[in-house]
Amino acid sequence: MEPKSIPEGRLYKDLAYLFGLVTPREDYAEEAAQWLTLLREKLGPGRHKILELGVGAGHNLSYLTNDFEATATDISPEMLELCKKLNPGVRLHQGDMRDIRLGRKFDAVLIHDAIVYMLSGDDLRRAFATAAAHLEPGGIFITGPDYYRDTFAGPRLEHFTRSNEALELTYIEYACDPDPSDTTMEIIFFFLIREKGQLRIEHDRHTTGLFPRPDWIMLMQAAGFAVEPRMITSGGAPHELLVGTLSQVP
Repeated sequence: MEPKSIPEGRLYKDLAYLFGLVTPREDYAEEAAQWLTLLREKLGPGRHKILELGVGAGHNLSYLTNDFEATATDISPEMLELCKKLNPGVRLHQGDMRDIRLGRKFDAVLIHDAIVYMLSGDDLRRAFATAAAHLEPGGIFITGPDYYRDTFAGPRLEHFTRSNEALELTYIEYACDPDPSDTTMEIIFFFLIREKGQLRIEHDRHTTGLFPRPDWIMLMQAAGFAVEPRMITSGGAPHELLVGTLSQVP
């Protein structure tokens, strides 16, 4: 049976204060510059209106706000608070990307890494329908899956230590696919937090989506998008974006 809900992890709730150490804003600079180039290529000059669904702390968006009039949504109030601090001029709305409707149209809709929390084909279908609902025909939709089932070579392990004026964080991330027959995978996080000389260990577990690449393209096309894959680099590694042009509203 397909999962019906999107779980919110602790990283987006009580551990949200660690987010800037887990994924610092500067880590997004390389990729965001390529999103900006792509948006300019598709939209042309001018201060176009863009909408980001699942904006998180707004790190990727912060590199676009000088060029575009931005609106953003997220399901987590803690993430919206972080986004507000980094992007004070952005209009923010709390809501689920599968069903939020703002009653406005935009020149482009973006879904960055929050798209991984779509756990079923129906989740993806609804998220793509939300993007289409906020665009006029000819509008642009950009999203970038972290992994495809076709190419995921798990398990994957990442770890690092970073610090700020308040604490030192050692972060460990383990990504795996426990059941290759379904459309989900798991990401397990360990946080070793040293604060005022005391060490505290917290953990978090996220279920994320894992779909074959043809399913992404098929579902975007079903939502009315002509799909153009585009390769960029992220962290120096190749990464595929799926760029949709809304040709019709189903």
